[in-house]
Amino acid sequence: MLEKMDDRFDPEAVIEEFESLSRDAGRVQRETLQKILDENGETEYLQGWGLNGRTDPDSFNDCVPIVSHSDLEPYIQRIADGNSPCCLTGKPITTISLRWSLHKLSGTTQGKPKFVPFNDELMESTMQIYKTSFAYRNREYPIGNGKALQFIYSSKQFKTKGGLAAGTATTNVYRNAQFKKTMRAMQTPCCSPDEVIFGPDFHQSLYCHLLCGLIFRDEVQVVSSTFAHSIVHAFRTFEQIWEELVTDIREGTLSSCITVPPIRAAMAKLLEPDPELADTVYSKISGLSNWYGLIQELFPSTKYIYGIMTGSMEPYLKKLRHYAGELPLLSADYGSSEGWIGANVNPKLTPEVATFAVLPNIGYFEFIPLREDLNRQGQEAKPVGLTDVKTGEEYEILVTNFAGLYRYRLGDVVKVKGFHNSTPELQFICRRNLLLTINIDKNTEKDLQLAVEAAAQLLAGEKLEVVDFTSRVDLSMDPGHYVVFWEISGDPQDELLQECCNCLDRSFVDAGYLSSRKVRAIGALELRILRKGTFHKILDHYVGLGAAVSQFKTPRCVGPANNTVLQILSVNASRSYFSTAY
Repeated sequence: MLEKMDDRFDPEAVIEEFESLSRDAGRVQRETLQKILDENGETEYLQGWGLNGRTDPDSFNDCVPIVSHSDLEPYIQRIADGNSPCCLTGKPITTISLRWSLHKLSGTTQGKPKFVPFNDELMESTMQIYKTSFAYRNREYPIGNGKALQFIYSSKQFKTKGGLAAGTATTNVYRNAQFKKTMRAMQTPCCSPDEVIFGPDFHQSLYCHLLCGLIFRDEVQVVSSTFAHSIVHAFRTFEQIWEELVTDIREGTLSSCITVPPIRAAMAKLLEPDPELADTVYSKISGLSNWYGLIQELFPSTKYIYGIMTGSMEPYLKKLRHYAGELPLLSADYGSSEGWIGANVNPKLTPEVATFAVLPNIGYFEFIPLREDLNRQGQEAKPVGLTDVKTGEEYEILVTNFAGLYRYRLGDVVKVKGFHNSTPELQFICRRNLLLTINIDKNTEKDLQLAVEAAAQLLAGEKLEVVDFTSRVDLSMDPGHYVVFWEISGDPQDELLQECCNCLDRSFVDAGYLSSRKVRAIGALELRILRKGTFHKILDHYVGLGAAVSQFKTPRCVGPANNTVLQILSVNASRSYFSTAY
């Protein structure tokens, strides 16, 4: 790990450290695995697999099985209950991260998240990733001493039965003193006070984030959030409330819609009457055409927009580019609630082709080759090590880290795009789990995204856009069929929507889907149009369950057990179209 950081930050030293690590990634991987096993080899879990003190990769791979979350769940639950704090790690786990699996067909998000161990080592690797990517970013887009407009929200932490603090991964990071220290050292402290970030009502927090951004508009150098969706959501909201924000600035008083006393008290310290700023903001907005370049106009010192923009975030890039104007979009690093994988050390790549260089000292990584011949037989290829992957090939990642996960399936599919010295640069492709399947058809989140993008192009001529989308499999009729839900920015004609529906159906090009549609083993695809604000209601539902806005991803397929979301979609559907493409 990097040395404990003081208030000085030397980007070139961070780059040199990463260059050194990546020059001999194979050696670093062996040393990292040895360190993990030295620290945790006496635990109940590892003792059970007969390693008997061995720490080499071959023994580890031969003895320890590949697992998913369900395999480790009993151990993690015992940790949370306070029964066996060291059953997975040598040092007791003191914090639990909550993982809301919004995409699962099983509907696990109905009310109970997954528990994932979180510890100091995971926090250290988080800061190492942040600092590494920032150092490379700062080479290309240097920033001075300014502020960041960060749309970040912390959900409530609670105590588990065993007294451990539990919260979303982002909440655990934001509440850690290391986070603020790192942001200050990188000269990008958040505009908003802690009372806004940790507020109990994210609508009020969002309002105040926007207000703080306007107050410090000349100092804002970065606009960011964990996910691109949160940035788009923030500026869609801005379109609705900007006049109220301008009034607050002009009069120096906070809107009555902000009712949380600590937030009001904190904002009172920042807010004073500023008619000149109010006039400037009003003038900038009045000069916009359809909100194009909004971020650039509001925050003239901004160098770039930053957040996770790959995978399920790609559908929001078109709208984000519209708000950004000429500002570059930079994709944030690659990881999950379970831990980090790689840093974006090529910040000039667009989000669609962004790659992430694996940090070889933050965990031990294996890669399962995704071979079609074996997949068809229901078999799986043998995992290979970090430096044994091949450029152009796709793999599923296994993670072993310092927080008690061993040969753990993340469920992500990545492609190796090349190497940075001897460590691979990965491109995120998709989640491996299937989304839509009825018969022999197999369509993933990426397949759905491509189909929606193709059909949505038909709306462009009417200056309309798909605000958000999801899907489900409807088996209530025989044969079953796909249902795709759209929320649209306007009110297109029926003929255009029928055309969109047909295009959606034709755009699923999986061989199993095509053949099943042609012989009517799968019914006609259905497009349902949702009332405005439907996806906001889904967001509110998950936030009400305890999910953090910062970590929210729209579920791209809603499973049959997810009754509440299905009901929200059902009662808010205003029109329906069936494909006539086949």
